[in-house]
Amino acid sequence: MNPTTLEEAKALAKATAEATTSETTGEIIIAVPFVFLESVKRELGDSGVKMAAQSIFFEDKGAFTGSISSCMVKTMGCEYVLAGHSERRSLFKDDDASINRKIRKSLKQGLRPILCIGESFDEYQSGLADVVCRIELSKDLKDVTEEELSRVIIAYEPVWSIGTGLMCDPNTAQKVHAGIRDWFKTKYSAAAADAIRITYGGSVTPETVKNLMKQPDIDGCLVGGASLDPEKWAKLINYTEL
Repeated sequence: MNPTTLEEAKALAKATAEATTSETTGEIIIAVPFVFLESVKRELGDSGVKMAAQSIFFEDKGAFTGSISSCMVKTMGCEYVLAGHSERRSLFKDDDASINRKIRKSLKQGLRPILCIGESFDEYQSGLADVVCRIELSKDLKDVTEEELSRVIIAYEPVWSIGTGLMCDPNTAQKVHAGIRDWFKTKYSAAAADAIRITYGGSVTPETVKNLMKQPDIDGCLVGGASLDPEKWAKLINYTEL
């Protein structure tokens, strides 16, 4: 639920568009609160920045007061949709079965899901990060074909690191990312594993991004609080290893 006003949302969208230049090498996607989608789309203009919905419901229409469908967000200009974000799992009780339905509905609608997976602090302390990720992948991507998988992005977000300022050690993050890629190799194919984009989320800042992006299996970042600060966000948008 950030930012909190339309004016702030438009200003942040404008800053994002201005920070994205012809020299920006990465794909930039912003997950916008539903009520700001149309206004933000206008501010982004032809900058090349793409929009994601923060969630959807898995039905097309009906008596589901307060819910948003995949076709609604698509008509507002979204190309991507988050699924399984840790806050949706913990606060709104999205289970793996509903996340799977959201992913399959998004794919059917022509949207690209960004599937968030990750372990709690207790699970991390118990050395279960890899196991948790593999279980969530198995359930959340049930019946997703290899062709459909080419339109999916994975975001590994250790739950204990989100919004806490606690940073997952880059080497540890790399180990989990490698395990995730291995799961795709086993479940789908070596080609699918090579092609899948696996991003990291959890207290990503301009100061921490460099060591994260040095890791061979980390393909990008899911940025939280730093994306609300135009200066920090611009630095992350234009991050380069060169």
